[in-house]
Amino acid sequence: MALDPNSRARFNLSQTVVLLLDGTPLGMTILGQIIAGLGARQIHRCRTVDEAKEVVGEFRLDLMIVDSIAEGGDGYEFVRWLRREVSEPNKHTPVLLTAGHTKTSDVDKARDCGAHFIVAKPIAPIVMLERIIWIAREGRSFLFSDEYVGPDRRFGKDASPHDHPRRRREDQTGPGEAEAS
Repeated sequence: MALDPNSRARFNLSQTVVLLLDGTPLGMTILGQIIAGLGARQIHRCRTVDEAKEVVGEFRLDLMIVDSIAEGGDGYEFVRWLRREVSEPNKHTPVLLTAGHTKTSDVDKARDCGAHFIVAKPIAPIVMLERIIWIAREGRSFLFSDEYVGPDRRFGKDASPHDHPRRRREDQTGPGEAEAS
């Protein structure tokens, strides 16, 4: 989904309660400015995972933006904790992970911990807005299993926000089976 930067459409997050978790002052300043610029007024700025856990326990949150290597703990582990240990509704809160590098292994790790997206730094406000809108409109099911809790991970690189992925049975081929052409 690409937004036209010249669009006159308006987006306002004034009623949105946002948690930001970034251990660096510069990272926190940039995230705070972006989110405030999109209209958010209820922003909880956390420098450590422990601070973020306190906020999760005290407030109902609508969006979380978490640095993947947050100070005081691993951002990926924070999301995994959120999905497995926290009660509703915060368990289901959309999470955007941020990272200085988004290698394939980082993207996989973000997906597998239960985040909705991973966004590479430096973050442009338009990219952050696109991801927030996509999450709001996507409607991915939330899955619960022994090994994973989070939004449905089954959407591919070529899928648009409105494409529906194939069913799991169709994705799997057994040993010696060829995919039908």
